[in-house]
Order: sequence, then C-alpha cells, then structure tokens
Amino acid sequence: MVQSAFLNEHKVVLAGASSFVASFSDYSNGNPATDVISMANWDRVIFVLAKGAGAVGTATITIQSCDDTTPTTATAIQFYYRYSTGGTDTFSEWKINAASGATTGVTTVAGADQIYEFTVTSDMLHGDDKYVRLKVDEVDSTAVNGCIIAILCEPRHADPTNSPTVLS
Repeated sequence: MVQSAFLNEHKVVLAGASSFVASFSDYSNGNPATDVISMANWDRVIFVLAKGAGAVGTATITIQSCDDTTPTTATAIQFYYRYSTGGTDTFSEWKINAASGATTGVTTVAGADQIYEFTVTSDMLHGDDKYVRLKVDEVDSTAVNGCIIAILCEPRHADPTNSPTVLS
C-alpha cells in the first residue's frame, strides 16, 4: 500500500461522471451539474476542469452551495479560480468570481488544452449547507472534450480512504 501525506490528506472524486456529464467528448452539452459532494468532513474542495480538443466552445461555470444531496436548494456562491491555457503549466493569478458578494459565474476561454481550478472553502457555503456542486452552462455549443474531477482537501476528522463524499 502506498502511504503519503497527499493520499492521507486528500480525496479525489470523479464529480462529472457519465450520469451527470453526457459525454467527455462534449462535457458542457445539456448544461450539466456535477454530483453533489459532501463537505461535512472537509474544509476545501478543488474542482478541476480539463478541456482537451475543441477550439471554439465555451461555458460559464458556477459553484452552487446545496442544502442536501438532491439538492432541494442550490445557491450560487463565490469561489476562487485560476486557469492555464494553451497546454502550458503557467497559470493565471488566483481570482474570485465576483466582487462584493455577487455570485456570477466565470466563462471559460475558447481554445483547446486548458485546465481550470475552482476552489471553495466550507465557510463559503450558504447558511448551514454542507454540500457543493459545480454547474456548467454552455455558452457556445461547439463540442469541447473535457472532464471534471473534485479533490477534497484539509480533512476535519475524515478517514480519507473510507469517508463517503459523493452523494447522489
């Protein structure tokens, strides 16, 4: 068994599974949302959106705080983000999606070979919410290959290998 600090302090989740994202060959088709993820045992979640082939299609990304696993109520919240375009590992500066408490989304840049990081901390969730998801709203419907994963970080009292986090 591999033991490392990273494995003991993080949990990687395929948040954009085929039941939510219709196809990795067009990840934004149908305006999907990821699975609802419980942050009850975690202080931070990082959603990673990897865009592959597809030079034109764009989407607006929002992060929603959820009251339960359905979710009955999903409220757009602020989040931090950065991105790398053109297939490099040079990232933009960290930004927040909107100033003064506004909860507008962030539109991806047209182009292939990009990676985006969207970060939410538990104190950014709405009210008493313990759940979160990423919502994709297609802007330009040209197909873009992509996938979405989530990395839960900073465990409160979680067993990173056995603690359930994704609930549908």
